[in-house]
Amino acid sequence: MQTTEKRILEKAQIEQIIRRMAYEIYEQNYDASKIFLAGIDNNGVKISEMLAREVRAISEIPVELIRIDIDKEAQSQPTVSFSKEPDVPNFTLIVVDDVLNSGRTMIYALDPFLKMKVRKIQTAVLVNRSHKRFPIAVDYKGFELGTTIEEHIHVQLTDEDYSAYLY
Repeated sequence: MQTTEKRILEKAQIEQIIRRMAYEIYEQNYDASKIFLAGIDNNGVKISEMLAREVRAISEIPVELIRIDIDKEAQSQPTVSFSKEPDVPNFTLIVVDDVLNSGRTMIYALDPFLKMKVRKIQTAVLVNRSHKRFPIAVDYKGFELGTTIEEHIHVQLTDEDYSAYLY
């Protein structure tokens, strides 16, 4: 069986989505003293960097980035580590990933932060597939797409190309 990819988002659309999500983040967190964007490695980090640029352009709220490393292939509770711990109490955290499928990666990525003194935790994804098996609600979603379980989404975020494909 041959796999064919269908482009569902191109660079201009992704940039527009990121801009809209940044405005939504600012609107919901206008009173925050600082926002931490925690991107799940690899594409979640890139999306959090893009969101940080946009939030900084439209507001004066300081934005700091955190990289979350998680073993997505682990059969049970995966190991989760992050690049730095937030340096203030009662912080606002937004966990960012490229695609939300079952919610497994997102729920495990949230776990270490639940043990900290957090004011607010939110989630942001570029594409929400709506196949949740874990109780995750997405606060900021760029694109909602109903897919079958057999279908997959690949997000490419390189210097030359921002695009998302369904295959």
